[in-house]
Amino acid sequence: MAGEARKVGVVGLGAMGAGIAQLCVEAGVETIGREVTAELGERARDRIAGFLARKVEKGQLDARERDAALARLSLTTEVADLADCDLVIEAIVEELDAKQRLFAELERVCRPDAVLATNTSALSVTEIASAISTPERVVGMHFFNPAPLMPLVEIIRAERTADDAFETAYAFGERLGKHPIRCHDTPGFVVNRVLIPLLNDCVRVLDEARVSVEDLDAGMKHGAGWPMGPCELIDLIGLDVHVHASEALWAKLREPRMAPPPRLVAMANAGLLGRKTGRGFYRYES
Repeated sequence: MAGEARKVGVVGLGAMGAGIAQLCVEAGVETIGREVTAELGERARDRIAGFLARKVEKGQLDARERDAALARLSLTTEVADLADCDLVIEAIVEELDAKQRLFAELERVCRPDAVLATNTSALSVTEIASAISTPERVVGMHFFNPAPLMPLVEIIRAERTADDAFETAYAFGERLGKHPIRCHDTPGFVVNRVLIPLLNDCVRVLDEARVSVEDLDAGMKHGAGWPMGPCELIDLIGLDVHVHASEALWAKLREPRMAPPPRLVAMANAGLLGRKTGRGFYRYES
């Protein structure tokens, strides 16, 4: 496998992918970001530039370092342009078929020794890897949102992941300044396997204990030491993202606590997705 990743591709430059690309260029890594249209790619570059500009304003980065980081990011709409990457990190939509199609395409265009990583939060890395004839090169790298700020990355070993691919991904997580943890492929991995049913329980308590959103959040912050209340956290994650992950865990495990509560499903269907839409459990100014 690739060993040290000197050139990295990031496929999908939405909120997660753009954050991962930002981490890469800040760490001094030549990075190619792939989006389906040039407009989406430029929009992601602008977001990254904005985040770096704020770091300059806060004195966390100087202007020369910012310019050098942005210069390390190139954009493309062609998967073929990732051919000479040592590591490619996928961060596209959370749909198994779409990920499997992408990995089959990556296998065709990337070097045989390149490591292929998925940032999936809820799907099986083993199932994603099953779409290609070299599943030993596939590993999970689950970053947390927002990727530039959250220190954790889960490095997930699928059923057929090779040791060298796994260690390449782990070492790259360290290079990005993250705290990587090792785990095996299981529904929800480590954090979401614990957190999703816990957040679902919190939402069910809203109705069962007839507690307000504000009091529930205050209870968990002041009684359990949480830095953020559960409703605040779900708003930050996005209700649609949480419901999707809950449904994926429920489908795999059939444990009642994994199923999304009806209140969350109704809110997601109504477009009350949290911070990104300006309203979820709370209202947010744009």
